[in-house]
Amino acid sequence: MKNWLPIAALCFLSITARGQDDSLLSMLGDEEEVTTYTTASFKTNRVINLHSLESTSAGVLDFKISHRFGTLNRGAYELFGLDNASIRLGLDYGITNQLTVGIGRSSYQKAYDGFLKYKFLRQSSGKRNMPVSAALLATAAIQTLKWENPERDNYFSSRLYYTYQLIVGRKFSENFSVQLSPTVVHRNLVATNAEAHDVIAIAAAGRIKLTKRVALNAEYIYVLPDQLGPEYLNSLSIGFDIETGGHVFQLHFTNSTSMIEKGFVTETTQDWLDGGIHFGFNVSRVFTVVKPKFE
Repeated sequence: MKNWLPIAALCFLSITARGQDDSLLSMLGDEEEVTTYTTASFKTNRVINLHSLESTSAGVLDFKISHRFGTLNRGAYELFGLDNASIRLGLDYGITNQLTVGIGRSSYQKAYDGFLKYKFLRQSSGKRNMPVSAALLATAAIQTLKWENPERDNYFSSRLYYTYQLIVGRKFSENFSVQLSPTVVHRNLVATNAEAHDVIAIAAAGRIKLTKRVALNAEYIYVLPDQLGPEYLNSLSIGFDIETGGHVFQLHFTNSTSMIEKGFVTETTQDWLDGGIHFGFNVSRVFTVVKPKFE
């Protein structure tokens, strides 16, 4: 009997070791099926004028300065638009990694705006395969210019504008991303009865990474016909992202003066072919307000 004890012990240890090996292999198999989420489809949460697929990270405050000079066709007397300018100051804050809120104030029409953006789909591969990212955007704006005719009945609601947008896009490679944004802009007050209160548009944007720190961006907003007056045109913008540590500089050319949705979607009047092009820039600086619990 005593001679069998060592043999039995060896058999027990062999079975136990094999079971542990199978368990380790199983764990390794699970690790191979992890979900990898796509990041940095665009460098900031704006393409140029349009909101991008990106959200502000949880606990991060993004301070934005957006600037537009006058149009190039103003000529040398006004230094090709540099003598004129409009500006927007904005604060975006990440409540979670998917939910961003923001406020801003523009010198153009002395407008105040706010937005809420929720990213409900994240492009991913591996265990969970999702081919696109998607977000919902809702904005509200109020212009505070003095009434042109203060003697008539003027209503506070006439100053209000709302925008609703679905943003869907994909990062096809490390160097190339695109997105589409069906958009509805509601205007409580319009200039004539021929104009629509609810303006429907489709926006497209893309990013091509040129170097490690420089990317080319472009966006175009097509407003469906018979909604605006003949003087209004579609918005087209082209620019560059330049990353310098904690800052992202966006240098661009656009035919839109306004830097909020109700403006650049429904109030663009300048023509690229006629030199109606604004040179401008966005500067983004982020600050960590609340550190995440888990790095």
